[in-house]
Amino acid sequence: MARAERSRTSAPDPPRNPLLRWLPRPFRPPWRPGRDRPRGVSPPPGAVRRPSRLCRTEPAVGPLDPPRPLARSLGLIAVAALGSWLGLILIGTVHAPVGPMDTSMALRPSLTGGTRIDVAPLGDLELSSHYAPLRLDVDVDRLDPVRSQALVSHPERFAGLQDEVAHDVTRGALGLAVHSCLAVAAGATALGLVVYRRPRRALAAGGLALALLGASAGTAYATWNPDSVLEPKFSGLLSSAPSVVGNARNIVSEFDVYQKELARLVTNVTKLYDATSTLPAYQPDPSTLRVLHVSDIHLNPASWQIIASLVKQYRINVIVDTGDTMDHGSAAENHFLDAASTLGAPYVWVRGNHDSRTTQSYLSGRRHVTVLDNGRVVRVAGVRIAGTGDPQFTPDRSVVAAGDGAERAAGRRLADVLRTERLAGTPVDLALAHNPAAAAETDGLVPLALAGHIHHRENTTLPGGTRLMVEGSTGGGGLRAVQNRKPAPVQASVLYLDRRTKRLQAWDEITLGGLGLSRAEVSRHLPRENQPGATPAPTRSAHPSGPHAGPSAGRSPGPFSRPTRTPSDGSG
Repeated sequence: MARAERSRTSAPDPPRNPLLRWLPRPFRPPWRPGRDRPRGVSPPPGAVRRPSRLCRTEPAVGPLDPPRPLARSLGLIAVAALGSWLGLILIGTVHAPVGPMDTSMALRPSLTGGTRIDVAPLGDLELSSHYAPLRLDVDVDRLDPVRSQALVSHPERFAGLQDEVAHDVTRGALGLAVHSCLAVAAGATALGLVVYRRPRRALAAGGLALALLGASAGTAYATWNPDSVLEPKFSGLLSSAPSVVGNARNIVSEFDVYQKELARLVTNVTKLYDATSTLPAYQPDPSTLRVLHVSDIHLNPASWQIIASLVKQYRINVIVDTGDTMDHGSAAENHFLDAASTLGAPYVWVRGNHDSRTTQSYLSGRRHVTVLDNGRVVRVAGVRIAGTGDPQFTPDRSVVAAGDGAERAAGRRLADVLRTERLAGTPVDLALAHNPAAAAETDGLVPLALAGHIHHRENTTLPGGTRLMVEGSTGGGGLRAVQNRKPAPVQASVLYLDRRTKRLQAWDEITLGGLGLSRAEVSRHLPRENQPGATPAPTRSAHPSGPHAGPSAGRSPGPFSRPTRTPSDGSG
């Protein structure tokens, strides 16, 4: 009993460390009753302990005490930064389509910033696009086969590919920004819960992570350098890309020069032809009607330059296009047709098998353009012209092509219109169709019929006396020009018509070398009945699709077919 009494009345608890008693009081850490008592000593009664807690005063902070608020702030920043990095690594990647490619975009911590584009397995390129603690990583995962095939099948989409890519990149960047905010907030909050085990501190870490991300984004925006794309740094197999890119840039930048030089070549050849013309052949007078026959442009932009040059040099009265101006007849190709209104002469057009109803509708609304279909008859530059569009649209693979039977049926409907016009005393001077099989049905009802479609010239006098002139491709076959070893030539013809009778007096055939070539040839031809001292020749029975029909059929022989060529460098 006495031992128990002595234990209750024992001396107060000594300090935790007896050595600390030698420190001055301002630097001595406080003694916390109950926590720093020695073993075996029971705590004082509650009545005694409570007043000591209320009356205890914190000692002044000495120079040896660590600054606790600063340490806590630095710790919170470290947790927020580390959590943000983990969030970006684990869930910060966004998968976005860019044109025909599937890409992965992500933000990664970096000391220098910039943009890295990885094209596996070729290598990567780096751009000094910005200076910030974040780097933009773009990985080209694969080339999507469906979108790539659609681009190959519809090459007109290349014209809008730049806008499409810009739209995809903008949409991907916005999605990456939202996804990155969620990633850094989630990562910092999760790490805060692990470290502090208090929801309030964890939410504070998440908010600080968002603030850090916003500050980094502001720094990147302030230091953004759009010219960095002109000075990329290549690595891997792409280290040889600068020379390739340079060649590609030259091709793109000089293609317009190529168009203009080709047009200038036509101008020079025409002047040379007029200056050196000494043969006693046909010389058109100022009153002669000049018709420029073009066909099968197939989306070749260089054709517009050539046509405009021919219109100016030959003082063309009317341009006749016998179709296949487009390649797939899609609405995306329509802007290509805008140049038809600016060529300096009325433009008369019939639909080809590569031109859709959408194409026809768009051209019908253009200035200085006349669209003919279903035997419509118009008077342009004093010439009465009738024409019909091709009844088939072959790019539509869901419809089986009807073949020449449908073409001949369309030609017969055109012939019925011509017959009606002749009985009414208003005969037609010129009949237009895209397919020669349709144009041949107008034999005997019109003096001259024009067609295209077969991508080479044929000139035939039909049994009924109608001359059928089939033009080659004024677009050099379009994209088909690069499919063969030798590019397809660019062809057009100038027809000279008597202003009073509207009969063909002569024609010039203009032939240019295909893509990348600068050869040019201009040759003038006369119908047999217009040759000096000639007698009317018997009519031919050859059909333009027959085995003996060819470019020489129905042409004038000997000295009246006079070609003029320029040197291969095109400097003439």
